[in-house]
Amino acid sequence: MNLDKLQTWLQNNNLDVAYISDPITIAYFTGYDMEPHERIFALFAFKDAEPFVFTPALNVEEAKASDWNGDVYGYLDSEDPWMLIADRIHQRTKHTSKWAIEKANLSVAHFQNLHGQFPDADFSGDLSAFIERLRLYKTPEEIEKLKGAGAEADFAFKIGFDAIRTGVTERSIAGQIDYQLKVQKGVMHESFETIVQTGKNAANPHLGPTMNKIKPHELVLFDLGTMHEGYASDSSRTVAYGEVSDKEREIYEIDREAQQAAIEAAKPGITAAELDSVARDIITKAGYGEYFIHRLGHGIGKDVHEFPSIVQGNDLVLEEGMCFSIEPGIYIPGFAGVRIEDCGVVTKDGFETFTHTDKDLKVLPLKD
Repeated sequence: MNLDKLQTWLQNNNLDVAYISDPITIAYFTGYDMEPHERIFALFAFKDAEPFVFTPALNVEEAKASDWNGDVYGYLDSEDPWMLIADRIHQRTKHTSKWAIEKANLSVAHFQNLHGQFPDADFSGDLSAFIERLRLYKTPEEIEKLKGAGAEADFAFKIGFDAIRTGVTERSIAGQIDYQLKVQKGVMHESFETIVQTGKNAANPHLGPTMNKIKPHELVLFDLGTMHEGYASDSSRTVAYGEVSDKEREIYEIDREAQQAAIEAAKPGITAAELDSVARDIITKAGYGEYFIHRLGHGIGKDVHEFPSIVQGNDLVLEEGMCFSIEPGIYIPGFAGVRIEDCGVVTKDGFETFTHTDKDLKVLPLKD
């Protein structure tokens, strides 16, 4: 169905060939998910011919056994993949003068190699915006997979909370989460590196887990997610290890209020910018606006970060079926950080989250 839409888009825009280079986009269109590393993995679609997948030879049988029911062609490491691609395309169609590519993804080296095979072609067509819009609205089947990923994230929080004890490192806790996800839930891939941050480390939003040791009376921030049947989860919780200071409680409660207000405001008709402002205004009025240093949220689906961006200046009107995160944060350098995050879907009259771990401040008992 989605490939039919792509072919129609090519026809409507007077384009001959689409070269899809992003493995996530290829999986979206074909159902075949593979990480090619340095090798070539591509999907070619045409306005007047059947599409085909091109993979390294060692992945051909795997691709044929996947949900993809079209042609699959491969190449040996000793062969020139671009020459083989050109041969396959010329066998399929005479129309190769106007191309569409994923400009947001395609590497310069791969583009130059392809252009070398089609030196007179026009490569000005850009697939990126079309694909973003196509993936923006999730089907009921996709939403069920996102809910499954959310349930795995909830399980991961429980493992992480239970692993906190004095003297344990952030990396040790993150490792326990990843291990138990594999052992107990069969999760083979996280959607990004599991983040565990304690104390002032949590004031650096994307600092990975370090060898910093857990200390009593600090906030501990978790940011984690899994891949479930090709779809991602992404969620954050912040907990207290023992009682924390009044200021730490204050920034937690402000962030909690901002996140809940945004969840309640998310519904069809509000713009992305307006939704960002709901949370941002609460944090700003409380005196912590300068410490909320990122957008309110990002889209989620087959990729952990995708369209749309819930950010100031984005006048996109939110509609039913759009999925994204709501994740305000307060980060005070040298002191502490708080982030509370849920991904969810816009429903006909509201917003349904995929994760359900309690968001009242959890004060964990001290453990040696």
